[in-house]
Order: sequence, then structure tokens, then C-alpha cells
Amino acid sequence: MTRRPWKGRAVLITAGPTREHLDPIRFMTNGSTGTMGFALARAASDRGAAVTVVSGPCCAAKDAAGDVVPVVSALDMHRAVLRRWKRADVVIGDAAVGDWRFVNASSQKIKRSKSGLTLKLVPNPDIIADVARRARADRRRRVLVGFALETDAWLENARLKLERKGLDLVVANRPASMGRGKSRAALVGRGWARTLPAMDKRRLANEILDAVEAKL
Repeated sequence: MTRRPWKGRAVLITAGPTREHLDPIRFMTNGSTGTMGFALARAASDRGAAVTVVSGPCCAAKDAAGDVVPVVSALDMHRAVLRRWKRADVVIGDAAVGDWRFVNASSQKIKRSKSGLTLKLVPNPDIIADVARRARADRRRRVLVGFALETDAWLENARLKLERKGLDLVVANRPASMGRGKSRAALVGRGWARTLPAMDKRRLANEILDAVEAKL
């Protein structure tokens, strides 16, 4: 008989990239494929959880991932998550959310100009931090997980993110893991950190959920 220790639990996961449109044709994004987020969704579903994935535009296989809520921009994802987080026992912010958006997106294609183009950006909301802030005022016990994609000082930056955002666990990784089947990551909790060897993302998903399960 398959062990399903998360039966009766609800898990909310963000996955994939976001897109910040400059005009109807062009947008700013990143190289996330959603592979890690959907690996987490399948692993949580295998453990018996009811899973909801709020996913940006991506090419990862979405089969057996539970309920998928498609979004495009960071603001779309922020709204979708804030509508759903209260029902979740575990919230995992895996999406590679764009930190910035254009102040003035054009409704028409911007034509080439010899004078150049000056663009102004404003910060997007921090989705997992907003969930953590709201969760602190709520009596229901939840496990909140963030990701830290870092180019340098990855463990230190992950520890800072854990404390600053009020999370239970941060998964630190590096740009080389983006869009690839394997990843080398570290799990960072309060007062501890564990660096993992390179492994496929399905196995990494289970390592992450094992750490989450210890806190449930």
C-alpha cells in the first residue's frame, strides 16, 4: 500500500517564470521552465496532498500536478496566491517571479526609433513575503518555503532571505539549475543548512518535502 502521509493536507505551489510586457509583442522574463515547481507538485500529490499550482507561462509537463492556475505577470501571480493561501497547509514559492515591471506598458507595438528608448521599472510585490506576513496574523500552522536563486554567497543570501521574509525553509540554488533536469541545491532552515549533491529535480522535490514534512 502506498504511503500517503499528506492526505488531508493542502499544498499551494508557485511555478515557472512571469512575463512583464513592454507592449503586446515584447516582454521581460527569465529562463525558468517550471520543472522544479511541477516536480514538487507531483511529489506532494504522491504523498496524498491536494495540490494547487499557480503557474506562469512555461513548458514543463503539467500532468498529475493537481489544479493548475495559469497566470502571466507577477501581479497576476500575486493576486492568485493571495486568494488561495489561507486554505493551504504548505505554501512553496518556487516561481522565478520577475522583480521588476515596466511603469508604462504600451497597448500598441513600440516602433524602432533612432533616438533610442528609455524605460522605467518599478518593483513587483514579494509574493512569499506577503503570504508570510499575513500568516503571522493567522492562527493556523503552516509551513512556508521560499527559493533563493543566487550567483554568489548563496547560503548567506538564503539565510538572510529566511529571516527577512519569516520563512520556515529556503531552498538555495544557482543559475546553472535553471531550465535543466538536474540541480545542486542547499536546504536552509533556522539554525541549520544542508548542501545536497547534484540530483534530478524529482529527487530534489522529495528531499525538500521531507524537510517540510518534519515541520508539519
